[in-house]
Amino acid sequence: MHFLSWRIIGKRIKAIRCMMADKTVPKRKKLLIVAGIAYLILPVDIIPTVLFPFAWIDDMIVWLWIIWHLRDTLDVYWMGEKPVDLSGKYKGKKIIDDADFEVKENPKK
Repeated sequence: MHFLSWRIIGKRIKAIRCMMADKTVPKRKKLLIVAGIAYLILPVDIIPTVLFPFAWIDDMIVWLWIIWHLRDTLDVYWMGEKPVDLSGKYKGKKIIDDADFEVKENPKK
């Protein structure tokens, strides 16, 4: 578990693009990111924009919650732990051509 710091939050935000491009991520997690972006863009806020410096607090709280909620998924992408599944790429293909091999028993001593 990582402590909450601005450096880690920044890396998790950068990992959002890779997470959104991955087809194995559940759609509900992607929908959460899209809803967060819509909340930033739409003029409807919990704290009205008339209160300028405080109007960004609700946006920041929403995004911190989204990043905290998706922290395990996002950490996989910025830490480079996402395993690559090559089973679909090589399924049914002959990888080694013209190779003769023989399995020999290991003689007991």
